[in-house]
Amino acid sequence: MLGLIQRVKKAQVDVNDECVGKIEQGILLLLGLEKADTHATADKLIDKLLAYRVFADEQNKMNCSVQQINGGVLVVSQFTLAADTQKGLRPSFSCAMPPLEAEQLYDYFVAQLRTKHEKVATGIFAADMQVSLVNDGPVTFILKVN
Repeated sequence: MLGLIQRVKKAQVDVNDECVGKIEQGILLLLGLEKADTHATADKLIDKLLAYRVFADEQNKMNCSVQQINGGVLVVSQFTLAADTQKGLRPSFSCAMPPLEAEQLYDYFVAQLRTKHEKVATGIFAADMQVSLVNDGPVTFILKVN
């Protein structure tokens, strides 16, 4: 399971020119699901995401998590993160989880995240989404759990 996280001042996802998810300060999570991912890997990523220290403390060091600052989390499914880009000039999606399974795991991920964190917004799984954000820093990390 792959999570590209960006520390944001604000982020929003639109579908058909309508806002479907929005946060102020927090983390934008682009979530990529791979064939081997399970509920256990989803739980590991959730715990890591919520505890990952990417926000500044009083000394301006990255020592605070999204939970500690009471920030938002905007979750957007992004199957292209699971692409194999090692060879050639066209990505292969052979490692990506099939859509039906991926949607079920995505729904599980969001439901579990909501039980652990109050401010959660989402995009719409498999929709054509437009994501806008103000990346704070910029600060961007790739989180991977197995």
